[in-house]
Formats: sequence, structure tokens, C-alpha cells
Amino acid sequence: MKFSAKERTGLRAMVEFARQHGQGPIPLSEIARLQDLPLPYLERVAASLRNAGLLDSVRGAAGGYSLARDPESISIGDIFRAVEGSLTSLECLDEEGGHCERESICAARMVWQKVSDRLHETLDNTSLSDLLR
Repeated sequence: MKFSAKERTGLRAMVEFARQHGQGPIPLSEIARLQDLPLPYLERVAASLRNAGLLDSVRGAAGGYSLARDPESISIGDIFRAVEGSLTSLECLDEEGGHCERESICAARMVWQKVSDRLHETLDNTSLSDLLR
């Protein structure tokens, strides 16, 4: 299983925001520096996180980004969905109602479903605060 660059970047950034939760807005340039991330790419990922309601932003000299909710209430699944749209990339398991023409005869579908279920369970039951322990 591979996780996308967006997922990895989003998670690294959100972990850093969780570490600094409650300290006010943090410039993305600081998150990029602390996590050794390219700022232009982080800006695109942060926009997705903000649009999903996971980050708040403040403009101005003292501006930046901060978590929109407590770290305990943000799951890794929330982060991955914010940046990629879904947790699985198989058409037959598409969370948005996609349909595979081979679904009724696919011998492997059962294993893909089990993998998907465990992935969802793990990512949805792991919060940012769990990663800080």
C-alpha cells in the first residue's frame, strides 16, 4: 500500500500544528521549515485542509494557520480524506458510489473489502493526539 505525497505532507503538517495547538496561528513557512517540506506544495495541501474545516487561517503580520478543532477530534482519516477525497482508490470500493463492472464475479473483492475496512478502522480511530503520545 502506498500513501500519496499529499497524504504524507498533510499528516506531517497536521502533526506539527497539533504539537503547537493553543499557541496561536503559525506561519506555513515555519511548518515547512520544521517538517522539511517544500512551502509551495504545503500551501496547496493546507488549502485543502482549510477547505475541509481542519485548519483555520488568519491573515496579516501575526497570521498563519492553526487547528480548527482539538487534536483529539481530528482523525488521520479526516486528514487523508481532506487532501485526497477518499481512503481507497479501488473503483469497486469507491466511497462516492462508483461501481465496478466486475464486482459480481470478482474473486478478489472480498480481500480488498477487508483491507479497506481495516484501513478505515485504523485511520478513523487514530487521532492527532494519539500520534503525540
